Amino acid sequence: MAKTIQAIRGMNDCLPEQTGMWQYVEGVIRQTVAQYGYQEIRMPIVESTDLFKRSIGEVTDIVEKEMYTFADRNGDSLTLRPEGTASAVRAGNQHGLIYNQQQRLWYMGPMFRHERPQKGRYRQFHQFGVETYGLAGPDIDAEVIALSARLWKAFGISDVVRLELNSLGSNEARAAYKVKLVEFLTAHEDQLDEDSKRRMHTNPLRVLDSKDPSVQALVANAPKLADHLDTASATHFAQLCERLDQLGISYVVNDKLVRGLDYYNATVFEWVTDTLGAQGTICAGGRYDGLVEQLGGKASPAVGFAMGLERLVLMLKELGLTEQVAAPVDVYITALSEDAVVYAHTTAELLRDTTALRVQMHCGGGNMKKQIKRCDNSGAQVALLIGADEVASQHVTIKNMRGTDGLSTVSLSELPGALNALFNDE
Repeated sequence: MAKTIQAIRGMNDCLPEQTGMWQYVEGVIRQTVAQYGYQEIRMPIVESTDLFKRSIGEVTDIVEKEMYTFADRNGDSLTLRPEGTASAVRAGNQHGLIYNQQQRLWYMGPMFRHERPQKGRYRQFHQFGVETYGLAGPDIDAEVIALSARLWKAFGISDVVRLELNSLGSNEARAAYKVKLVEFLTAHEDQLDEDSKRRMHTNPLRVLDSKDPSVQALVANAPKLADHLDTASATHFAQLCERLDQLGISYVVNDKLVRGLDYYNATVFEWVTDTLGAQGTICAGGRYDGLVEQLGGKASPAVGFAMGLERLVLMLKELGLTEQVAAPVDVYITALSEDAVVYAHTTAELLRDTTALRVQMHCGGGNMKKQIKRCDNSGAQVALLIGADEVASQHVTIKNMRGTDGLSTVSLSELPGALNALFNDE
């Protein structure tokens, strides 16, 4: 017997019993971005490797260790996208969407990183993100944060997430601060772990968010980035905080928050939770005003965020917030005799023509007990019972599977109205 082929480690199937939850999450997201007037953009899964080296930074973990990179048949280096922002900027530059314009965009789809698979972290994962261009003030920063906060409200998790904010300042101010930070870290190099020693010379800001307890204790006494901000960035951040206060959005200023990608400047933020253990960040973003020009476009301010959908789905399940996920079937039609099959087909197509109900017809025969069991397993609220008597009289018997109102019989012509009334009363 041939060996069974398995999915690649860290790249998971989404089975039928799981897709309802995903469709619910995606539906809430689509509804929310529509409320803010954002437009969807869809980018290729494969991009030029240079796009991510230039945007994310060659000395980041993503580029150094995690990207799925390969040479195609022409010898070009291609990469499965590890994140969405660089692709959105590339598409905006290529198609003339950004220069001298204002754009509010969103995307949703798979990303790829070769990480060690664990709870809430996978090699193929899915992200939803928003990206805005051409808006420099703190009002758009507040808007994208408010959009994310509205999502938590819609999902019923506002009380288990918290917003952390920081400002990285301008590139010039941050470069001057890095010199001070490296001086401090060099003087205490013997107290750093190996990862922090490496980052000290490649991306020193990442040492600030080290998860090593001894390093955390050390950097508590390091120079503060907030003390080295340029005036414009400090003013921008203060105005953002003021707007969030006015909107009633709570936050914590975290001066160790730096984000892991090179393109961020000024505002950075994360939404974090304690319900997922080590994988506590469920949404993160900020400003990346220099990235458009860095990738070949005309300079444009930009701000956005991305959230991992696997972590969000996992969080909703662990909190027991799955009651909003509808069963895949509303109405299940049984055919209790051989001559009822054609009538059942006709009934099913009539309902699909005249209602928005999700209708499934029993196939494969079997007695009434078997068919009712299949109906119950489908999650349908209503069973339509069709036997020889119903065929003869051109009627249908309705059984409410989730209620106590027993059986009722209506004519075929009255059926769509009767079912619409039943479901609208729920």
